[in-house]
Amino acid sequence: EAQSDVSEEGAVAKPPAGSRNIPADSYRGIGIKVWFSDSGENFMMSQLSGGQKALVALALIFAIQRCDPAPFYIFDELDQALDSTYRQAVANLIHRQSVDEDNPAQFIMSTFRPELVAVSDNFYRIAFRNRESRVESTNKPAALKFIADEEKKLSSGGSAAAEAVGRGSARDSRKRKSVAVE
Repeated sequence: EAQSDVSEEGAVAKPPAGSRNIPADSYRGIGIKVWFSDSGENFMMSQLSGGQKALVALALIFAIQRCDPAPFYIFDELDQALDSTYRQAVANLIHRQSVDEDNPAQFIMSTFRPELVAVSDNFYRIAFRNRESRVESTNKPAALKFIADEEKKLSSGGSAAAEAVGRGSARDSRKRKSVAVE
């Protein structure tokens, strides 16, 4: 019978003597420790910032994708909590995976950041007019312009999307506007 030690970090299963198979029900939890620099200092998930947690989640998704690939992935603002350096790194990883000869995947993403749009191939916006949502194809320059305009409006305290819609929060109306497909 398998034994497990439970600590703050989670469960560590110990297989029975001479056995390599561990029954799944012998696990009581899982712990994840990560580090982000050469210092070698480990961090528990609860100690991480929102951006760091997002990176860990994305690393797990991409690790699973390499072992058990799916034909497409849908991400809703996966880059929201990331700084520009990490957004660019994630965009590059997504682009590499989308054109990988052995295991290509399609990524459908909503974003308000230029890094993901810059590496994407197809662009759609969701326009809200006359109380009706419509999906419209657009091009890369128009998508990048929309994002730049939104960033300017948000930094000055307004939102072009909110003005265009005329009601609702800026975030809700922005969400209806931009989708990039890799």
